[in-house]
Amino acid sequence: MNTGIQLLGILVVFCPVLISCWNLPRNDNYTYPELHLFEQKLDHFNPTVDTTFMQRYFVSNQYWKKGKGPIFFYTGNEGDITAFINNTGFIWDIAPVFQAMVVFAEHRYYGESKPYGDIQPSVNTTAQYGKLTAEQALADYAEIITELKEHLGYNSIPVVAFGGSYGGMLSAWMRIKYGHIVNGAIASSAPVKYFPGLTNCEKYNQVVTSDFASTAHGPQCVKNIKMAWSVINETVAQAGGLRKLSEIFHTCHQLKSAEELTDWIKDCWSNMAMVDYPYPANFLNPLPGWPVNVTCSYLSVPFEGSDLLKAMYEAVSVYNNYTGKTPCFDTTSAISSSISNSLWDYQWCTEMTMPFCADGVRDMFLPQKWSYENYVKSRRKFIYFYQSGLYEYYHLQLTFLNIW
Repeated sequence: MNTGIQLLGILVVFCPVLISCWNLPRNDNYTYPELHLFEQKLDHFNPTVDTTFMQRYFVSNQYWKKGKGPIFFYTGNEGDITAFINNTGFIWDIAPVFQAMVVFAEHRYYGESKPYGDIQPSVNTTAQYGKLTAEQALADYAEIITELKEHLGYNSIPVVAFGGSYGGMLSAWMRIKYGHIVNGAIASSAPVKYFPGLTNCEKYNQVVTSDFASTAHGPQCVKNIKMAWSVINETVAQAGGLRKLSEIFHTCHQLKSAEELTDWIKDCWSNMAMVDYPYPANFLNPLPGWPVNVTCSYLSVPFEGSDLLKAMYEAVSVYNNYTGKTPCFDTTSAISSSISNSLWDYQWCTEMTMPFCADGVRDMFLPQKWSYENYVKSRRKFIYFYQSGLYEYYHLQLTFLNIW
């Protein structure tokens, strides 16, 4: 194996913060990669289907030492690939060190790599979306890597897969399933075992809470967040309570229930923990460096009643309106347009069945139990998969992933 790849693996295992090990500066001087299109098979596992679609991938040769440098291959996840190109600094930071070619591949059905255009998942489009699976995506990436290496004329070039979150899961699975194509993988925040029966459902919310608790004002910040849930419910119970909360939190429409607000705030905290980068970023939303620290600065002293609600508004504004340009908050979504809610909901329902729960004691969230039955009910718009018999097909896929 290439010694550079071996060194990378050693550093990832033994150094908590890779960049600080090398004392590398952040690389903002990379040239934007070149767009390529690949004619991809719609179904890699059924030889009777010859349908194809055009899949996007981007290539940068800026730092590549021809014939010797490795390929750093980003396994695109649930969104437009350009969002990941612009917000995956680590791969750009280390590419010059390893003289690597950098490739970003877009996940099928996302961004502009859409076999059926802008048709959205629904009860009438089950046939079109049956090929939106992790297995098909992995096969896509294997095809692109193989074709790219043949085109370059260097079939022995080492390939390291990179990814974060779901993309990290794909990177890890690439190394496992396509080990003859991918020499290594860096899977960041990749919940490869976050499935029923493999991981306790409360772990995710406990990690999110620990992120907030570890800030300078962490203990008080967490106390305020815990107390806010009851204050919100108490306010709703009062005459005009929902209108009052809508005004305090500057919502775009009047709230219909306490759950609408608490679910939205919970998602804000969760998303912020996922993008708690040490530098300003613009991935899910425009954010400062260490956004959780900034958020907790607004909850650094004890608050009660309306004062606590106003402090909570200031705190959630860090995630939702750091630029000061958002006139109101849309409580129907806490995620940016670069990530596709409907497509990921489809995958979440059919393959990525991840259990999330909270007890309000070891975490800062409202108590919430998880069960498979409640999970199905919460995804009512996809319930037809279970009623139509397609559940068995997707359940087999989920089992296959869990075995990995």
